[in-house]
Amino acid sequence: MASLSFVFSIIFLQLLFASLPSHHTLTFAADGSWQLLQKSIGISAMHMQLLRNDRVVMFDRTDFGPSNLSLPNGKCRNDPTDTALQVDCTAHSVEYDVFANKFRALMVQTDVWCSSGAVMPDGNLFQTGGFNDGERRVRVFSPCRTCDWNEIPNGLTAKRWYASNHILPDGRQIIVGGRGQFNYEFIPKNIVANNINLPFLSETNDKGIENNLYPFIFLNVDGNLFIFANNRAILFDYVNNIVVKKYPMIPGGEPRSYPSTGSAVLLPLKNLKAAAIEAEVLVCGGAPKGSYLQSLKGTFLAALDTCARIKITDPNPEWVMETMPLARVMGDMILLPNGNVLLINGARSGTAGWEQGRDPVLSPVLYQPDNDINSRFEVQNPTTIPRMYHSTATLLRDGRVLVGGSNPHAFYNFTGVLFPSELSLEAFSPAYLDAKFDNLRPTIIAPKSMSGIRYRKKYTIQVVINGDKVDENSMSVIMFVPAFNTHSFSMNQRLLVLGNDKVTAVGNSTYNMEATTPRSGNVAPSGFYLLFVVHQGIPSKGIWVRLY
Repeated sequence: MASLSFVFSIIFLQLLFASLPSHHTLTFAADGSWQLLQKSIGISAMHMQLLRNDRVVMFDRTDFGPSNLSLPNGKCRNDPTDTALQVDCTAHSVEYDVFANKFRALMVQTDVWCSSGAVMPDGNLFQTGGFNDGERRVRVFSPCRTCDWNEIPNGLTAKRWYASNHILPDGRQIIVGGRGQFNYEFIPKNIVANNINLPFLSETNDKGIENNLYPFIFLNVDGNLFIFANNRAILFDYVNNIVVKKYPMIPGGEPRSYPSTGSAVLLPLKNLKAAAIEAEVLVCGGAPKGSYLQSLKGTFLAALDTCARIKITDPNPEWVMETMPLARVMGDMILLPNGNVLLINGARSGTAGWEQGRDPVLSPVLYQPDNDINSRFEVQNPTTIPRMYHSTATLLRDGRVLVGGSNPHAFYNFTGVLFPSELSLEAFSPAYLDAKFDNLRPTIIAPKSMSGIRYRKKYTIQVVINGDKVDENSMSVIMFVPAFNTHSFSMNQRLLVLGNDKVTAVGNSTYNMEATTPRSGNVAPSGFYLLFVVHQGIPSKGIWVRLY
């Protein structure tokens, strides 16, 4: 529980940030609310991915023994290579139905511990790697009410544990790195030489510590990949295996990658009709040099309280440093429909790893990227549940953020420990969901969910706004890619601001908005997106659309 002085410091920070100038149409007080959705789903949600049917697939690992959820119909997993339980009749994966608030057990056949993944353009989740018998597996989950995991043995060329994935403009996934793997490969496999050396990964490897696992990967608007590991980044041409640019080291040189785990996002992409689209990356939190080794000895150093922001498209880019109101390691960064970033989960000291974190950060922090540099952070209301190592978070279609996981132990441990294994699910509702903003909130009438849209086309989105203070100039169409979230990184997360070309009032509080879709797969890879309409900072519920 937070100390009294810590509580007073939060109140002081809230008052301080509320007094600073804002560049937004609306200024929200530091709030947001929490709801406990499920006391237990039977597993700890180490990984999660929202799918196009509004169900979230979650999974943990298989090598710690039984979970607290039985497989249905007497099913059991028979795995003679499992290090804990060769015959296991419990689930290590679930599918959570967001709007019904129910879950069902799923069956993974091999160990998915510390794995990676992304949703393919057809909407199927391709999940890769893991530990032991799972390290070269590709697993496929299709969104349907009765579907379960299918596994492809030897679907990977190399063993992938703690790797990162990203969807490419041609529809493939690239898988980068992993423990002991200074290389990358593609799925589906379509070339013979599918394990390609990437020296940057060995260059950023701190001997005996690593500090470069789960690298932060973002598709730049020129089709190259921004790859960040440890404390620096490159722009990488994966087609020709060429480093296009080396970015400067983050000032101070402190590590930001696992196990000194920070987080990162590609900030919302705007002005999509411009000849040159700007792209910015924000990296926040982490642990100072030496923190990992000190935590193994029982000394837990304070986490980093800085963020570093860089325009990756600039010819001479430089990092700009900012200070967070709360230091954070093992935090998650979630893009919200109104373009803000939510920093959530994590600890104030220590690092990632078994029993190596302390001082949970219970309060999320909102980062407002368009504000003046001195007024971007706003502390939100706290949860009561610590979310430490192996926590997860993801944005839902209704604008809430789903939060789960936290298991800093080698096994499930519920008693006699500082932070018990956490099997619950919560939802954090940002301030924009407050009922007092209902008169500003758009409701999308058309197109219908699951509509197909094409590149470089103008579409009409029809919305209803029931209030009498409608600002047509503030209405904007947003496209968002739900991410694969694990270990403080949301892989493939992407938000595009389409804005509006024209707004026409057609009566009865109804408005037709015209907006133009992105111009290419470099800006927005094909696949399923959530489409929102934002009005004066208040988002609608999203609808699913498929970009071809």
